[in-house]
Amino acid sequence: MRTVAVIGGGPAGLMAVEAIAQAGVQVDLYDAMPSVGRKFLLAGVGGMNITHAEPFDAFLSRYGGRAAAIRPLLKAFPPAVLRDWIHGVGIDTFVGSSGRVFPTGMKAAPLLRAWLHRLREAGVRFHVRHRWLGWDANGALRLAGPQGEMRVQADATVLALGGASWPKLGSDGGWVPLLAQRGVEVAPLLPSNCGFDVANGWSEHLKRRFAGQPLKTVALRFTDASGQVHDRRGELMLSDTGIEGSLVYALSAPLRDTIAAQGTLTVQLDLAPDKTLDRVIAEVAHPRGARSLSSHLQSRTGLKGAKVALLHEILSRDELNDPARLARALKSLPLALVAPRPIEEAISSAGGVRFEALDANLMLRALPGVFLAGEMLDWEAPTGGYLLTGCLASGRAAGLGVLDYLKTDHAATD
Repeated sequence: MRTVAVIGGGPAGLMAVEAIAQAGVQVDLYDAMPSVGRKFLLAGVGGMNITHAEPFDAFLSRYGGRAAAIRPLLKAFPPAVLRDWIHGVGIDTFVGSSGRVFPTGMKAAPLLRAWLHRLREAGVRFHVRHRWLGWDANGALRLAGPQGEMRVQADATVLALGGASWPKLGSDGGWVPLLAQRGVEVAPLLPSNCGFDVANGWSEHLKRRFAGQPLKTVALRFTDASGQVHDRRGELMLSDTGIEGSLVYALSAPLRDTIAAQGTLTVQLDLAPDKTLDRVIAEVAHPRGARSLSSHLQSRTGLKGAKVALLHEILSRDELNDPARLARALKSLPLALVAPRPIEEAISSAGGVRFEALDANLMLRALPGVFLAGEMLDWEAPTGGYLLTGCLASGRAAGLGVLDYLKTDHAATD
């Protein structure tokens, strides 16, 4: 009987397991953590955004420079099909006002429980607390389990070990040297969907009073290293060292890459994107009498709290007291960013095994019978359902690739 080993129990690994098990092939899943799906559950904290309902071409564009490579995977398992799959597990979905798709109840746990129940019924065997150590001289998988090191022979293997973000949940990038030793080209793992540090840090006052506070409805503008202008509205948050939040995450790839190319990057924040510059100038110039500047700005422009604190943090006293200069800063506040936050703090990671090292079925050209899925691959996407859809689509593709491989004579002779 043919057997397949899947290493990694995140969404990509679980989807590969399902694709293989549904064909009647025995699958053993190994994960280093005490339970599977831990990062999947983390993604559900605050609302399980599983995919997005926007048109496919717009959806695909979120994958940036790797859109062409990941297009076939998403074409075969697009958001609409992903929703049907969730419904098949017994969980309903709905589309939020922003186009994001959520399971009914907004939680990841019910979906994961139903999914794992279905996999167990299909005969999948789960082995937790088993860390992959590579291969031995005979090509067997080396795994460190509760009873010590063991060897596993399989007709095919799927590696779905994640990137290097959230190492405490198992994605620590420890697989990179193991594949590099086998001649597999791996692009450096980099933080993605991450925060950024500002030059010279924040004052103690700002950190103490406003770290963790959101800046709602702002616009962030900058020109990246290739000359492309980015201008996007959304919400960000002040952190202890700089800025983070959904608006920053959506632009993290060009922000990170431009800082790497230039050493620093000054972005412009529009703190009142719904108001024209002329209107802001007129409102700020309105006589304020005995009111404080903070009260005046709140009354005339609606700015308060963290936004006003940020103006005080960045502008000089002369700029704050000059209505024209203050108004222009309010519409275009310069913020110098110097570095992304460390990868272990990032929501996801960029880099990984280059698609050029894989065939169309996501099998390593250098290691026949070994397939890859998920964040191990060299792609990235912003939050908003794109990450999870990419992981699930690649897991399904790897699982189907295993089935194609097992149909050939290669599995018996490699």
